[in-house]
Amino acid sequence: MSKARPVVGVLALQGDVAEHLAMTERAGATAVPVRRATELSEVDGLVLPGGESTTMSRLLETFELLEPLRERLRAGLPAFGSCAGMILLARQALDGRPDQHQLDALDIVVRRNAFGRQVDSFEEDLEFTGVDGPALHAVFIRAPWVEKAGQDVEVLARVPEDPGRADAAARIVAVRQGMVLATAFHPELTGDERVHRLFVRIVRGQA
Repeated sequence: MSKARPVVGVLALQGDVAEHLAMTERAGATAVPVRRATELSEVDGLVLPGGESTTMSRLLETFELLEPLRERLRAGLPAFGSCAGMILLARQALDGRPDQHQLDALDIVVRRNAFGRQVDSFEEDLEFTGVDGPALHAVFIRAPWVEKAGQDVEVLARVPEDPGRADAAARIVAVRQGMVLATAFHPELTGDERVHRLFVRIVRGQA
């Protein structure tokens, strides 16, 4: 892509929309909210924010975005999902509602609320493949984890060993498959735009 500042949409139906818009701008893209199929058709990449995955799934259908988004993803639209966005991008979500829609853009199986409820939210420093510099500080809020990843999925980060969270050790919390990136945590909440910069490089075809 030749654009100096690609246009990256942020799905603006529910969740951390403002935070992702700000971080995407800081990362070198022109960030725009997306609520309609016409807006979706004009972006070079799309961020699916953290929020509540079942609500976002229902709103995608209500706003008549579900099929247009699936079509664009099948056609190679770069996408980045954080937390609920990761759940939506997966081919399968465990512990979800039976009527919840999946976008099937990542060959992964995720477990919703895998780390527990809101009170079990935590922060952790992660080694993250593809991001330069020190460990990435990650915020997990009712986060999923990846139970299973297909052979074409690159694992970018796992939870390190921690005696207080033995069941979470080595769980996959960041993945990439082609032009699609996803994290179980919320990089939009930390002020560190390195994950967003990685996604903007993916949109530009530079990573």
